[in-house]
Amino acid sequence: MSQPQAAASPHLHVREDWLVRTVEDVLEPELAIVDAHHHLWDRPTGRYLFDELMADIGAGHRVVATIFVQCRSMYRQQGPEALKPVGEVEFANGLAAQSASGMYGPARACAAIVGCADLMLGASAQPVLEALLQAGNGRLRGIRNSTAWHADPVIRSNPVPPPPGMLADARFRQGARLLAKYDLPLDIWAYHTQLDEVLALVQACPDTRFVLDHAGGPLGAGPYAGRREEVRREWEASMRRIAALPNVWLKLGGLGMPVGGWDFHLQEAPPASQQLAAAWRPYIETCIGLFGASRCMFESNFPVDKGMFGYVSLWNAFKRLTQGLGEAERSSLFSGTACEVYRIG
Repeated sequence: MSQPQAAASPHLHVREDWLVRTVEDVLEPELAIVDAHHHLWDRPTGRYLFDELMADIGAGHRVVATIFVQCRSMYRQQGPEALKPVGEVEFANGLAAQSASGMYGPARACAAIVGCADLMLGASAQPVLEALLQAGNGRLRGIRNSTAWHADPVIRSNPVPPPPGMLADARFRQGARLLAKYDLPLDIWAYHTQLDEVLALVQACPDTRFVLDHAGGPLGAGPYAGRREEVRREWEASMRRIAALPNVWLKLGGLGMPVGGWDFHLQEAPPASQQLAAAWRPYIETCIGLFGASRCMFESNFPVDKGMFGYVSLWNAFKRLTQGLGEAERSSLFSGTACEVYRIG
């Protein structure tokens, strides 16, 4: 799996001195949460490893488990190219074992791991998947490739942008079908402009389970700036078609990235949960209405989204957005769906 040189990071810097300007009490501190999507890395642009993660999830919300998702961390520097991502799963599994010791609190960090196997290998991805499963020691529960692509260079959310057309490539589809054999769902990060490709991929792989990341990627930057309502209508129409397919689940979050057109980071103080809830309500309520709570799960997408708001405010916003739902629905959204999809006990 080729590792091209990363351009300057599209992720916002995390400013701890800015984040502390907004402090709010934790709402409903007893509500169990599984953070369905976060990363860990040590990069020139910032460090977010075990200590930083545990500080966030220990800030007051009852986070019982987290799901680590691939982000090109700690790849092997030697050996076959296709097996270099195995290093990331080894790394995440080590941190999961550290958390599972119980010495750092009751939360189980990296209880499930979503790793990377280059699905463009098609059927040849099988030995890579088996190596990842072995490295995960029972914790590998999914696969993700970098697939979010747009022709406009302003629309970039990955330090190493993928080539165009991967989701429609026959080799990628062959690799995606292979995941069903191992009961591994495929996480897909795609912009709303790619959702027709996502639909066709899912239709071509009916036995594979898919998890659509970051609420389906409604864009708001570059050519989409100032067109939020127009984009929202296009996004909703595409999401409605995808929701009709029973083998797709949805992550609600990832709405703190610049590609979405959000600019909370430009405020003098971070947004409180009330502001986040008001901004996100059209998207979160639409997603839950289309997919149902049993197919949706909340995510932090930290540290990517941490450049725009804090962990306490984020989960308070999700709690505010679901106050009108029943207990069973909220349980699914905050923990149950993630536990089911990623097989967390």
